[in-house]
Amino acid sequence: MNELLGQITTVARGMWIYRRIAMVVVWLVGAIGAMVVLSMPDHYQASARVYVDTQTILRPLMTGIAVQPNIEQQVSMLSRTLINRPTVERLVRMADLDLGAHSKASTDAVVDAVTKAISIKSTGRDNLYTLSYRDTSPDKAQRTVQALLTIFVESSLGASRQDSESARRFLDEQIKAYETKLSDAEGRLKAFKLRNIEMQSEGGLDTAGRAAEIDRTLSQARLELREAESSRAAIARQLDSLRTQVAKSLGGPASEVQTPELDARISAQKQNLDTLLQRYTDGHPDVVRARALIAELEAQKRKEIEELRRKVEQGGVMPATQNNPAVQEMTRAYAAAEVQVASLRARVVEFEDRARRMHEQLKLAPQLEAELAQLNRDYEVHQKNYHDLVARRESALMSGKLENTSNVAEFRVIDPPRVEPKPVAPNRLLLLPVALLAAIAAGLGVAFLLSQLRPVFFDAATLRQVTQLPLLGVVGLIPNEERRRHESRSMKRFIVASVAFLLLYAGGMAALSIRTGLLR
Repeated sequence: MNELLGQITTVARGMWIYRRIAMVVVWLVGAIGAMVVLSMPDHYQASARVYVDTQTILRPLMTGIAVQPNIEQQVSMLSRTLINRPTVERLVRMADLDLGAHSKASTDAVVDAVTKAISIKSTGRDNLYTLSYRDTSPDKAQRTVQALLTIFVESSLGASRQDSESARRFLDEQIKAYETKLSDAEGRLKAFKLRNIEMQSEGGLDTAGRAAEIDRTLSQARLELREAESSRAAIARQLDSLRTQVAKSLGGPASEVQTPELDARISAQKQNLDTLLQRYTDGHPDVVRARALIAELEAQKRKEIEELRRKVEQGGVMPATQNNPAVQEMTRAYAAAEVQVASLRARVVEFEDRARRMHEQLKLAPQLEAELAQLNRDYEVHQKNYHDLVARRESALMSGKLENTSNVAEFRVIDPPRVEPKPVAPNRLLLLPVALLAAIAAGLGVAFLLSQLRPVFFDAATLRQVTQLPLLGVVGLIPNEERRRHESRSMKRFIVASVAFLLLYAGGMAALSIRTGLLR
């Protein structure tokens, strides 16, 4: 601690040697600082306050029908993003701030300066915004704030309408895109169903059900075929038995053999003969002619029977069996049974082929069902998105009409653009003390720098420590009367210069304070 105090004392004594130079620096820096502070131009601030009223009666009435924009959020975002270069350039043109700019560089400088000088501040939840701008000219400041207020209100409404138009355009583009996707999905689903049309049932693809149905139908057809074949076999047996009986009758007496046509004629003639015998005698010509006709018919019958027997012996066809009514009826029944058996056999073959194809398709059914499920899922997704987009577009159209017919938000100017009567900058009462402190700091700094550049040793210990040489002795200086008077005058001049410097700054600050009070 003693060593630190000793070093501080040594540095202070070294700086004291250069106090005159330090005082000159203080006066120079102080004068320059005062001139700079006093020559700074005055800046006037213009400001305006605007209130955004979003609590209109249409908002609760249109809830759930039209899209309700968040006006508070839009205005808040606009207040933070309004200060951009295009907006500031428009503001500069509206307020005629670029009249003195004759080049692009000067115009850019004006735009940069205006960007730094304007501000939009919000008070928070009250939707109250303050617009302000500083300039050396009160008129320019007021014109600038008025233009900024106009841009603020127009940008708020324009941004809302632009957002609505952008939303509608986006929805129209998405609807067209989903119309194409929906058409493609419908085309793929249609092509898939056409490729696999034979595998579709009334409820869509149900291969296992259709296979079971075909198997049941095939079993029924086989059962009907077996029944028809059994019926045909029974008819065939009855027909063979009947034909056998007819054939056996050919081998017996002629009277037992049936010839339907001749038997009918003989029977008719015999009835006629009985009638004639009741009326005439045996010698009557009609009776004789009737008996002769009967004998002739019986002879013809015997001749036909002999012919049939000869054909049977030769293995030919028996016409008698063909002319027999029972044989004819059984033949027709057998033919019908043959037709039914052929039809059922074709039906069984067809259903066997269908069952074979269906069982082959059963192996591909899981893959086809998965593909159909994927196609249906894609189609349903596109259809749902399409319907949602159409509904949202209608809501957006209604929202746009709502914005066009009435203002959802109302802008109320609470305080019109107004310029403060006194300058808001620079604060000379604050800058003058800063200049005073800067001057004092500059003087101390110069004294410290000179003391370090040209150091002076005030005791033997410091000299021995710095030079690292043996010190034989120390010779002290005894000041005379003349030197004491010189030191006294130097001290008085330093004190007077210091007090005068402080008094000048104090007087200047007092004058500025009086002037500021008069302006108020």
